[in-house]
Amino acid sequence: MIARRLLLTAAAACVLAAATRLTTATVVGQAAAQPDWARVQDESLRHYQALLRLDTADPPGTEAEAVAYLKQLFENDGIPVQTFALEAHRPNLVARLKGSGRRRPLLLMAHTDVVNVDPAKWTHPPFSATRDGGYVYGRGAVDDKDNVTASLMTMLLLKRLQVPLDRDVIFLAESGEEGSTRVGIEHMVNQHFDQIDAEYCIAEGGGVSRVGGTVKYATVQTIEKIPRAIEITSKGTSGHGSVPLQDNAIVRLAAAVASVGRWRPPVKLNETTGAYFKRLAEISTPEDAARYRALLSLDPKVLAAADDYMLKNEPRHASMIRSSASPNIFSGGYRVNVIPSEAKATIDVRLLPDEDPERFLAAVRGVVDDVTLDVHWAQRDVRPGADTGDLRSAAFTAIEAATTKHYRAVTLPTMSTGATDMAYLRAKGMQCYGVGPATDVEDGPKGFGAHSDQERLLESELHRFVHFTWDVVIGLAGAGASGR
Repeated sequence: MIARRLLLTAAAACVLAAATRLTTATVVGQAAAQPDWARVQDESLRHYQALLRLDTADPPGTEAEAVAYLKQLFENDGIPVQTFALEAHRPNLVARLKGSGRRRPLLLMAHTDVVNVDPAKWTHPPFSATRDGGYVYGRGAVDDKDNVTASLMTMLLLKRLQVPLDRDVIFLAESGEEGSTRVGIEHMVNQHFDQIDAEYCIAEGGGVSRVGGTVKYATVQTIEKIPRAIEITSKGTSGHGSVPLQDNAIVRLAAAVASVGRWRPPVKLNETTGAYFKRLAEISTPEDAARYRALLSLDPKVLAAADDYMLKNEPRHASMIRSSASPNIFSGGYRVNVIPSEAKATIDVRLLPDEDPERFLAAVRGVVDDVTLDVHWAQRDVRPGADTGDLRSAAFTAIEAATTKHYRAVTLPTMSTGATDMAYLRAKGMQCYGVGPATDVEDGPKGFGAHSDQERLLESELHRFVHFTWDVVIGLAGAGASGR
């Protein structure tokens, strides 16, 4: 461990020496100095690989070395940095650059933990950061050490170039995102929110989609569905399997689960999903465009036909337009010749942010339509619901402008059907936006995506994402940047 820390310190010192060779153009008026992007690319790649080589798998959660690496870099450049830990080996890091205070702060957030791996399934060792064919391979390559690197480089460059800021710019490198939020975002929000309180947050949750190597569109997560769980319990008479009983707990539970599985909660669009399908239609084939526009229709028949298509062919889009319920766990019985007295099913629920949970639970009970069954909310890591990120805000405007500049693509505001740590910040009133680098849509099915066994990112897209992040921050926090 000591030897490894010495290596990390030595690496940081080398990076600092290289940093002194960066070209620092003079600030003219309110325009920010521009980095020497060729040299920035070299440094970005070194940091990215160094972070990927640190095993921060969660579980068990070993973010301390990554935080130590980041802390050393910030201290070398004179950037104030603090760490906050609920558990000593799982710290969170906060670095802050002070602005004039004319506007409220901007928070950059990324997580240092990654999901665990099965090394035997990897062609390149998962923590090797191997470069091959223009890609960098490693666990965390696109979830989320790409965002860690982009935020790190942006902070370092702002400091080195002495860019005048109208806002404080804060970087939160959080732990525990992949399954231990109590040591990460929950700890920071509950115990140290004053250290990260901001008007806007930029974090993971979006990205740029390439098809056949060509950029098609960019997504920016402005809202997310809220995970809940419903448990259905059926009780009946136990007995010998040779004598079937009408109150068989499994039979009655199976009927209830089938009803929930067939149920189609009503379509409810919001500002984000409405804009998403409208903009998506503008870049789609005529056939697809007609279906996406039909989802916006007030004609029930037109809407139903489009919904039918989405459920069968584009289930992710079907989930984006409603609160959803997916039966995922069914348990009951313990041997073939015994009728069990109890059976249970667990339903994965993803609520729209403005959905009334109790009304939704009542609707599920109505669908089950069996008063002998117990239908109730189950224990789960429930994230708070919150309103959408404003599509007219300065933050969304800056992101959209940088997307146009770097990717020449339309920006689609998106509601995530999954969950991110931004939910905790949105619940505190912070406007949050999820971004990410460009990846090939073909990578997921090939097993090269996030959480897969060959996670990877193109080096060129890492560099483009770093530049993109810099421009977003300059456009939002730089002195003289556009207002709210």
